[in-house]
Amino acid sequence: MPEAPSFWSHDGVLAHVLSPLSAVGAALTARRVARPGWQAPVPVFCCGNVTVGGAGKTTLVLDLARRLKDRGRAVHVLLRGYGGSARGLYGVAQDDPAALVGDEALLLAAVAPAWISADRAASARAAVAAGADVLLMDDGLQNPTLRKSLSILVVDGGTGFGNGRVLPAGPLREPVGVAAARCQAAVLIGSDVTGALSRLPPKLQVLRASLVQDASIGALAGKRVLAFAGIAIPDKFFAPLRQAGAVVAAARAFPDHHPYTARDLEALQSQADALGARLVTTPKDAVRLPPAVRARISVIGVGLAWERADAIEQLLDAALTG
Repeated sequence: MPEAPSFWSHDGVLAHVLSPLSAVGAALTARRVARPGWQAPVPVFCCGNVTVGGAGKTTLVLDLARRLKDRGRAVHVLLRGYGGSARGLYGVAQDDPAALVGDEALLLAAVAPAWISADRAASARAAVAAGADVLLMDDGLQNPTLRKSLSILVVDGGTGFGNGRVLPAGPLREPVGVAAARCQAAVLIGSDVTGALSRLPPKLQVLRASLVQDASIGALAGKRVLAFAGIAIPDKFFAPLRQAGAVVAAARAFPDHHPYTARDLEALQSQADALGARLVTTPKDAVRLPPAVRARISVIGVGLAWERADAIEQLLDAALTG
C-alpha cells in the first residue's frame, strides 16, 4: 500500500481543491452501502474503520476470535485478502504462501478458519456450510453484500481521522458520522491524541484498548537490533522496542504489505551484520519471508490490553443473544 499523502493529516489548500471530488466519492459510497445484503443464519460481527490504512482491525479480529473460541463458538473469519493474488472465493490454508492469500489471512487462519472473497455473502455461505456459527469480518464496514449483527468502528488513537475529509481530499472512505451511525460500538486503540472521539456520536459506546507487545520483547533489552516493518504505521513497532530497552541501531520502514525480495533481505542482513545487530520484525512481516530467513529473525507479536475487559465481553454477550 503506497504511503499516505502528507496533506491528509491537515486541512490545507490541496485538500480544499480536491473536496468536490470527495463529495462525489462520498455519494457513491453511500449509494453502495445502502444496497441490501444477504442475511446469514448466524451472527455476523464486523470490525471496520472509516480511514484508509491500518487502524488495528486485524489485531482486534484476532482478539475477538480467541474470545469467541474460548466460549466454544465455531468462529470463521471473512476478509478480502489484500496483498494476495487469490481471486473469487478461497479457503485459506495455514501453509499457503503470503503471495497467494496476503499476510493478514495467514495470521487469522492460525487462529480460526479464514475465507477470502470480495463478495462477503459468498464467503459467509461457504463458512456456514463448513460449520461456522459466528462470522467475524476483518474490514467490510463499507461492503454491503452481507448484513451485520454487530459493527465495530476501529479508531487509531495516534492518527484519528486525519483532516476529516473523504478521499481523495483526505483519508476517509466516507464521512465519520455516516459510518458511525451504522455501528453499535467503537474501539479506540491507543490514546486519543487527535480528538477523534469528539467526532463520534455522543451515544455511541466507546471501548478503549492499547497495543501490548509479546513478553518476549523483554529478551531484547540492552540488545542491538535492526528493526524492520512493512505495516501501515511502522512506528507502532519501532517505538515499543525502544521503550522495552532494545538498542535500535537502525529502523527500516517498508510499505504496508511489502513483498520482500531476496535483494531486500540480503541488504537487511548485511546492514545488521555491519551494525552488530540482530534482525527483528512483526508477525505480519514474518509470514511474508521465506521459512529459512524467518528462522533467523526475532519476531515480536502484539495484542490488545483492554481498559475494561468486561466491557468487550458484555458487548459480545449482547450481540450473541440479541
